[in-house]
Amino acid sequence: MSGHLLYNLLIIFGLINLLHFGLYIIGANIYDIKQLYKSHQKRPRRRRNPLVSVVIPAHNEGLSIERCLDSVRRSSYRKLQIIVVDDASGDDTRKIVWNYIYKKYPSHNIRLLRKVKNVGKGRALNHAIRRGATGELIMALDADSILHRDAIRNAVAYFDDPRIVGLAANVRVIGSRSVLGTLQMFEHMIGYRSKKFYTLSNSEFIAGGVASTYRTDILKKVRFYDTDTMTEDIGLSMKIISQSGNKDSRIVYASDVVAMTEGVQTYKALFRQRYRWKMGGLQNLLKYRSMIGSLNSKYSRLLTIYRLPMAIFSEATLLIQPLLIGYLIYLAVHFHTPMVFSGAYLIITVFVLIMLWPDEYIPMRRKLRLSCVAPFMYFIFYIMDFVQTVSVIRCLLNVKQLRRIGVDGTWVSPERTGQREVQFS
Repeated sequence: MSGHLLYNLLIIFGLINLLHFGLYIIGANIYDIKQLYKSHQKRPRRRRNPLVSVVIPAHNEGLSIERCLDSVRRSSYRKLQIIVVDDASGDDTRKIVWNYIYKKYPSHNIRLLRKVKNVGKGRALNHAIRRGATGELIMALDADSILHRDAIRNAVAYFDDPRIVGLAANVRVIGSRSVLGTLQMFEHMIGYRSKKFYTLSNSEFIAGGVASTYRTDILKKVRFYDTDTMTEDIGLSMKIISQSGNKDSRIVYASDVVAMTEGVQTYKALFRQRYRWKMGGLQNLLKYRSMIGSLNSKYSRLLTIYRLPMAIFSEATLLIQPLLIGYLIYLAVHFHTPMVFSGAYLIITVFVLIMLWPDEYIPMRRKLRLSCVAPFMYFIFYIMDFVQTVSVIRCLLNVKQLRRIGVDGTWVSPERTGQREVQFS
């Protein structure tokens, strides 16, 4: 590949990403202003308080399941039904939940279902929804997650708008001072802040599994979670949009529906997690490829013309990024211009700080501490870039699975810390 072509690619990719980052920043700030204005408006009294079914699939979650149940039980929203699905756990998950229900808190509306065979998260969720969920709204919650006290109450308020059929929660990584923990914490903070722009532009198509909430009617309409891809949560939100469109049936990001979740504890687990996420994302993009570039009136143009194509562009960027970085190193050495990297370093550092300081759920003292870490994030992000690049390459090499042939329905829960005390920040 000639140097001239590489230079042009570098300029094109750089401009597109710069524009993309700019839209993130502007869109997120406009979203914040709108939310602030909304919070100062006098809210009409809610006419009804629908029953919310909180469904928690669990496989070998003995260290975290009680912490998760505690957070739901302490919710400020009281009209709840809690269903735990033990998906053939080999540890003491079932025993812990059983004791929790029948000995510690027998008066609470908590139910335990069990699958004897490991069927996977999607099938476990479907089993719970079909066999036990009676709520008008259904929240899916990972067993290692912790809900903010007002998360469910805030989620319910969004459904006062009849156009909203589902929402993605504001998911934070439980704090860790390790490089891996810091990397995941910053990644989630930046990634979820960008979802504010996607909601503002009505181009959101991903509702992750942690505290995602849907109307039960829409789940029945689309026949619940599909189990033919590795990410049933992305599959569900894309299936809803594919069938119902995103104009009259919107899926939004709810910044005030806050949940904490554990990051992976080892680099080996990170590689495994990101391969699954990447494979599932690509499987669903392939499965619902008819939406990409579609002019169908039920879809917003920013979804089909901008957001979905950008998702593909992001994966292409990962593949060509090592080549472009190598070319940058060559330019810096050949022309003795270290400013090539200095400019990129400065842009990323400023971007991280711009994402950090407007965050409404990080206290001032922690923002000051994290600001001291921000200058190092440019280098730490290379770890995630490498992991993501390897994951994309593995996906492309595994063509059969990419086409959803022989998807394994079982699941393996990552290592948990079992940390009891968690600060929402």
